[in-house]
Amino acid sequence: MIILRYAFYRLITMLLTLLLVSALIFFIINLPPGNYLTNQIMELQATGQDAGVAKAKFLQHEYSLDRPLIEQYLIWIGAWPGPYGFSGMLQGDFGWSFEFDQPVIDIVGQALWLTILVNLAAVLFVYLVALPLGVLAAARSQTWVDYTSSFIGYLGLATPNFLLALILFYYGQKYLNLPIGGLMAPEMEGEPMSFAKVKSILLHLIIPTFVIGTSGAAAMMQRLRANMLDELDKPYVETARAKGMSPTKMLMKYPLRMALNPFVADIGNLLPSMISGSVLVSVVLGLQTIGPALLTALKSQDQFLAGFILLFVALLTLIGTMISDVLLMLLDPRIRYGERK
Repeated sequence: MIILRYAFYRLITMLLTLLLVSALIFFIINLPPGNYLTNQIMELQATGQDAGVAKAKFLQHEYSLDRPLIEQYLIWIGAWPGPYGFSGMLQGDFGWSFEFDQPVIDIVGQALWLTILVNLAAVLFVYLVALPLGVLAAARSQTWVDYTSSFIGYLGLATPNFLLALILFYYGQKYLNLPIGGLMAPEMEGEPMSFAKVKSILLHLIIPTFVIGTSGAAAMMQRLRANMLDELDKPYVETARAKGMSPTKMLMKYPLRMALNPFVADIGNLLPSMISGSVLVSVVLGLQTIGPALLTALKSQDQFLAGFILLFVALLTLIGTMISDVLLMLLDPRIRYGERK
């Protein structure tokens, strides 16, 4: 009951936070002078293309970009009537991309689930690699196992993702015959889901998963090792050893459970940070994710497309934080979310 009450409380605060974040995103995007259409109008006026200027001004009115900024924001989220009434984010209208000349939802529709798939695979890779290596390095501290794990961790932290992508881009194809670029075979794009398409996606996921997840796994492994070493020095560990508890059982039952708190707390930041940090990797590997679209939108001041993608990343952050808080409450009995006495 306490968990359900806390989850409901976090859901309400998450919605309020998302509203505040949406305002920050919109106003920060509009900090540079002008927007896509005003820049286009200036270019068309310089070249004397009056017909193009008239069309751009029509689009400005059509999408309320000629109104005050606060009114533009309220229309964008769907809390204020625009030229065609209430039609914004709350009503499922995510706006128009002037750069791609398409509705935003058409541009990011397939890219969204591919982005989530790639980064979920990377998160799974991070935990499957960091958890055993971190525990093993702490349990075999100051041995060749510890030194080897630490070397791998430092190597993963020191190697830029885009450089690792270029290396695997070449050697993965040359020696392992892994597919180069994209998240599926070109002939599979636009086709309905099938076993062949799923197989192609899984095969194409190998290199992006490794590239995106390497630095996160290295950082998390080092942090888990440090937490484990700190717990292994505490008196309760000596007490468990003195009572004759086997080393493996003692390690798994007490120190690991306590050391997992930061491990679980990282869930909220891990997925969004991977999405934002994988933009260059997506460009290098030609991935059909939202990364390249976000980069293009920010460069051209395509505010509706950039705003939707940034708001989507913010939503993932809030959902991940909520999940990590609930899991922490279940994992550690010392953590209680309730009324203060």
